[in-house]
Amino acid sequence: MIRTRSIHSMVLSLSLLASCTHESKVEAARAPPGEAWLSSQQMTAGQIVAQPIEERELGSEITTSGRVAFDDQRVAHVFSPVTGRVLEVVASLGGRVAKGAPLAILDSPDLGQAKSDVDKAQADLTAAEHELTRQHELVDAQAGAKRDLEQAEDNQQKARAELERARARMKLLHGEEGAGERFVLRAPIAGEVIARNLNPGIEVQGQYAGGSAVELFTIGSTENVWIWADVFEMDTAAVQKGATLSAEVPAYPKRAFTGRVDWISPSLDPVTRTARVRCVLANPHGELKPEMYATVKIATGERRALAVPRSAVVRLGEQTVVFIQTGRNEAGLFRFQRRVVRVDENAAGDLLPVIDGLQRGEVVVITGGLQLTSMT
Repeated sequence: MIRTRSIHSMVLSLSLLASCTHESKVEAARAPPGEAWLSSQQMTAGQIVAQPIEERELGSEITTSGRVAFDDQRVAHVFSPVTGRVLEVVASLGGRVAKGAPLAILDSPDLGQAKSDVDKAQADLTAAEHELTRQHELVDAQAGAKRDLEQAEDNQQKARAELERARARMKLLHGEEGAGERFVLRAPIAGEVIARNLNPGIEVQGQYAGGSAVELFTIGSTENVWIWADVFEMDTAAVQKGATLSAEVPAYPKRAFTGRVDWISPSLDPVTRTARVRCVLANPHGELKPEMYATVKIATGERRALAVPRSAVVRLGEQTVVFIQTGRNEAGLFRFQRRVVRVDENAAGDLLPVIDGLQRGEVVVITGGLQLTSMT
């Protein structure tokens, strides 16, 4: 959209006026208001180009704000299941780790207690099984009461259940045989250490200790990221799953990152009246970083409409105008008429849909319209 008159265009306009020699001086002076008459030489000198306008396939889009986030399917947030003191940090920030690789080693009384509970439960089960065997022998020898046998059976079942509970807790804490109170925190997935929040000597809170545990590591990949965008209620019907989009971030203002809509929320936020849209973008070089803000343009399909190039439209005060070539005058000069039009300036791309003021097949000046404004 051309909105201001540059010095360069004024110079070109003056040169066009000065070039009105003996062949067009009289005719140009007689051009009515809103028209300009030019020779072929003047059009060439002013780089004025006109062409018929037709219906085109136009792409439309919705522009909204968004935020870059991790792809949750490729990222793991690692907490310690046990409370303890950090003895050693094995994984370095930015390093690659395999699934199950050690990240840090902790000294944890919780793990020692869990191991002790397993040992005690195992011993109690062994004692209960011995007592059950003895009661069976007494009953078989008709030297014991059946009630005592039933009590021994109950005690054996209780001991077995307690052992299973203790083992389940040990499994929950990821304990390892023969490690004592040394707990090895391991990577749940393969990937890169994106964030690390611990150092040797600090005390960490366990997930199951009842307090607020702190995330110690973030493991994953940013080769693919998500962008969460908010779409207003009036635009939700136009956004479809699989639609293409482009995103720009302040760090790279001249670059557009492309992707597709992956998920659309089935409900609206009651406060903002917007629907959340999840977009998946490839990020092989890591330019997009989680928590970056983005301007997101989501394609909403194509439509066929009469359209003019943006370069054809000139803003004159409150009016939007184009120049129409209407043939030649009696002297053979090309006639250009200024016409007020209405176009959809919010449309995507270089073509603007015409709302009013033009008809199919009319010849419109697509470059050089600014020069003509000084002559009409």
